[in-house]
Amino acid sequence: MNLVSASAPPIVEFKDVVKRYGRGPNILENINLRADQGDFVSLIGPSGCGKSTILKLISGLSPISDGSIVIDGMKPVDAREEVFFVFQEPTLMPWLTIKENVAIPMKLSGQHNGQKRDQIVAESLALVGLTERADYYPRQLSGGQKMRVSIARAVSTSPKILLMDEPFGALDEMTRDHLNEELLAIRQKQQWTAFFVTHSVAESVFLSNRIIVLSANPGRIHSEIRVDLPYPRTEETRLSPAYQKLVGEVSALLRSVERLKPAAAHV
Repeated sequence: MNLVSASAPPIVEFKDVVKRYGRGPNILENINLRADQGDFVSLIGPSGCGKSTILKLISGLSPISDGSIVIDGMKPVDAREEVFFVFQEPTLMPWLTIKENVAIPMKLSGQHNGQKRDQIVAESLALVGLTERADYYPRQLSGGQKMRVSIARAVSTSPKILLMDEPFGALDEMTRDHLNEELLAIRQKQQWTAFFVTHSVAESVFLSNRIIVLSANPGRIHSEIRVDLPYPRTEETRLSPAYQKLVGEVSALLRSVERLKPAAAHV
């Protein structure tokens, strides 16, 4: 689902980006990538190929070494209010209730007050099906419910760009599938752009309209797969021959990338 015309400027654009730490080897090299508003971009590849590093560069948490990144016309450090990062762990404050955890970003940024903030928190919890647990504490929730809280906290800020670093990796397959469906339902309403890191090919195909495959040592963009399956996507999508065919093709491509020698690991 691309929500803007092809002529519109990209919301995220990497040009010849290089990332290294100190005088060490390049972690990422020659990264050229653009995403339009409404794209759902999954990043997959071998361990150590720089998937999570790309998210950190977009968020401004880590500076680039060479090249340029533009986020909605701004440098990453100037676009932080438009970006929300969902990490692998829910990172909830155990002494706060669920609704208080969701309100944290708005309180920190001074965004909204009183009744308006409470309304947004309630709407965000409703989106993830946790209205009845608003006054619970994190210890009273399952792993999947905690991740729902993390998503509610993210969407409460109405971000333009949502970054997600293997948020469902520790969950069982059934819970992951349900959360994938809920995430797409929320995106349909809020229409943010997503960058999603995962090791699951099936998850990347289900969620994305674009899959970026990275090779390692250093991390480079090896290839891109367009996923033309229609939205909304449901359990029936997973049973369709088109979906299963794509999962097989992407899996085969990923295996071929993992077999590349470091010196040849690029397009």
